[in-house]
Amino acid sequence: RYVVQHRGELTLPFKRYQIQPVWRADRPQKGRYREFYQCDVDVVGSRSLLHEVELVDIVARVFAALGIRVTLKMNNRKILYGIAETIGHADKMIEITVAIDKLEKIGLENVRAELLERGLDEAAFDRLRPILELEGDNERKLDLLAGAIGASETGMKGVEEMRTILGYVTRLGIDLPVELDLSLARGLNYYTGAIFEVKALDYAIGSICGGGRYDDLTGIFGMPDTSGVGISFGADRIYDVMTGLGLFPAELDCATRVLFANLGEEEEFASMRLLRALRDAGIAAEIYPDRAKMKKQMEYADRRGIPFVALVGSDELARGCVTLRDMRTGEQVEVAGEELAARLGR
Repeated sequence: RYVVQHRGELTLPFKRYQIQPVWRADRPQKGRYREFYQCDVDVVGSRSLLHEVELVDIVARVFAALGIRVTLKMNNRKILYGIAETIGHADKMIEITVAIDKLEKIGLENVRAELLERGLDEAAFDRLRPILELEGDNERKLDLLAGAIGASETGMKGVEEMRTILGYVTRLGIDLPVELDLSLARGLNYYTGAIFEVKALDYAIGSICGGGRYDDLTGIFGMPDTSGVGISFGADRIYDVMTGLGLFPAELDCATRVLFANLGEEEEFASMRLLRALRDAGIAAEIYPDRAKMKKQMEYADRRGIPFVALVGSDELARGCVTLRDMRTGEQVEVAGEELAARLGR
């Protein structure tokens, strides 16, 4: 909608990211929310597969930075159409994809029962089964798949797209397990090419990131033939994973990096000057507001989870330094005033 509304102002391809609340009609349960935050990354106005490669790289970088071990599952809607065409039911592609998307959750026999209920015959399922059971690395799966759906022009185009994307991912050395999963369909039927889904390896929850290529989504707003590709990170589920795995740093509960103890009038003034210099350097600092007993000031820092306490007493004033106490280890070091920001910024 945004691209269509501003079509005369934007230079394509248009790249954007956005973080916003979204809603869906769903029965709330663990990991499924009616309202949740989504972090979207999209490129609109280009059919280049380099954008898919960039999105894979973004996934790798994001989850490496967060410390979450994940696997990225990929498929292609063209391949899914090729499979449906090969088993003689191109007209039932939606029914087939909806059923096989449940393969991991309900198993092959239940997928078979659902497809028979939706109008497929036993012969068609017998042709589908070996495709869903393909094993090996991504390259071998694509080779076997090409042999199975080679008569489908659309399906083979999907195979070649996946060869290109996965080939770049491998040659660039992107550090992320990527698996070609032929049962992956994703529920949104506007996808037309590559589709993505990210699963956490160490925590049981649904997908925490997903997306794909959409060739004509702008068409519903009157701007046809404008391809795009994007992924969405589920912020709430990612938060659940990080909480469950204990990945949030302990000091995250407190933004303050250092507390200056208040030890007297002259010491207070010197501490305020150092405090302002730290803030200028982008380091969150504060000073205890009263000249209370040292025990009380230390207890305050401890309860707040402030990692460092800076002591500027008469001795430190005379030497132009600060005694810096690490509240986690109890270690104390003497630091020159002009070096304090560099020390705390580590």
